[in-house]
Amino acid sequence: MQTPPNKLYCTAQIREAERYAIEELGIPGRELMRRAGFSLFEQIRRRWPEKQAITVFCGAGNNGGDGYDVATLALQANYRVYVYTLSDPNALLGDALSAYQDFVKTGGRVSCFEAGQSQVQGVVVDALFGIGLSRQVGEDFASAISAINTSGCPVVAVDVPSGLHAYTGSVLGCAVKADLTVTFIGLKCGLFTGDAPEYCGEIVCSGLDIDEAVLAAMPPFALALERVDLPRRARIAHKGHFGHVLLIGGNLGYTGAIRLAGEAALRSGAGLVSIATRAAHSGLLNIGRPELMCHGIESGEALHALLEKASIIVIGPGLGKDDWAREMFGAALAIDKPCVIDADALNLLSLQPKRRENWILTPHPGEAARLLGSSARQISADRFATLADLHSQYGGTCVLKGAGTLITSGETIYVGTTGNPGMATGGMGDVLCGLIGGLVAQGLSLGHASRLAVFVHGEAADSLASEFGERGLLAGDLPERIRTLLNR
Repeated sequence: MQTPPNKLYCTAQIREAERYAIEELGIPGRELMRRAGFSLFEQIRRRWPEKQAITVFCGAGNNGGDGYDVATLALQANYRVYVYTLSDPNALLGDALSAYQDFVKTGGRVSCFEAGQSQVQGVVVDALFGIGLSRQVGEDFASAISAINTSGCPVVAVDVPSGLHAYTGSVLGCAVKADLTVTFIGLKCGLFTGDAPEYCGEIVCSGLDIDEAVLAAMPPFALALERVDLPRRARIAHKGHFGHVLLIGGNLGYTGAIRLAGEAALRSGAGLVSIATRAAHSGLLNIGRPELMCHGIESGEALHALLEKASIIVIGPGLGKDDWAREMFGAALAIDKPCVIDADALNLLSLQPKRRENWILTPHPGEAARLLGSSARQISADRFATLADLHSQYGGTCVLKGAGTLITSGETIYVGTTGNPGMATGGMGDVLCGLIGGLVAQGLSLGHASRLAVFVHGEAADSLASEFGERGLLAGDLPERIRTLLNR
């Protein structure tokens, strides 16, 4: 089976696909396990041909069975093979027990793991836990995970790095940091969001030669974001064809945020970009960028004329939470036009929650926690549930930012696949909301604009990081690269 590259599945769907393969297609579970072991060993030989030793950590379930099959293949290929377990392998059940017995028949030996005593060489195979783990990792297993992570050897995770929740992407106390994760049947949604990017390394999916119709019959739980190119512009186009973005924010002392958002809206291709900000610095904001039309606005009444002209309203960058901010926020929401709600506008919204369909909310975990009356820890524990709660309460299109940004307009969930740690710096969110606003102004739907913006925002950062490195990447570096990518 050639697994669809952008379709992500929850653990229940993967279990159902496996059940169907065994019970309906007649593929023995032991055969599926052998195929998994073969896929793993092929990846190891292809990526680390110089390594002639393998160390396998086996758990007490079918994940451990996969590990024993890898060890058997390595032994047959004349590798030096070290296998460690934290439980009695004779207590294994079914296919996993059979895999262990096959390993022993081949001449393999299994040792009990002892912290500080067990030898770790060559390529390390993490087969401790599979997709069923939902509890905190125990002390003994945590010691084994620590030994793997501090070994200095390349690490391959079987199906999912042990300690990582395969559905939520959260770490259950501690987790293996893999260089490569070989996952089976279909891509698990938890491999792409939350803590997962720190632990999975490169992700490869083996369909185990199961008929592709098995997963084709299932609607995916989520879709990984992919690039969608914008159409070619008409040769007779003018600025009126590409919308008017109004950005509101930049309170006293916070001019940088709104300027970054404005630059991003311009570089996205919006026809016109206006900024409503404090009168004290409105005349300074467009220095070096005269295309930004900046207005000193001190009351909701004065803002009304700009609101009427706008195609899309972006409010929040540098907005603050004082009386001026609240008046701007109230005026912006009083008019029935599409909005992007970001930063302090989200914090103001959390004080008086309401639901609308023609807006885009772009919270990071802290802002999401305030919107839902929760905590950042709870948000991070299950980002998919958080996204569902945000949309249920507030409607519209919700963009839950972070590693593996999640997006939904109520039906399909999308997971961001671009971006890097260099983006952990001030102003990145301001660039994103301005980019979203600029794309909406050009006629994209709220959902389409959000998805394309998240993808290209991260892609621009990845492009720059590949040239100059992640450290020192600035939000202001992105708009020019975003322009290049949108025109590619």
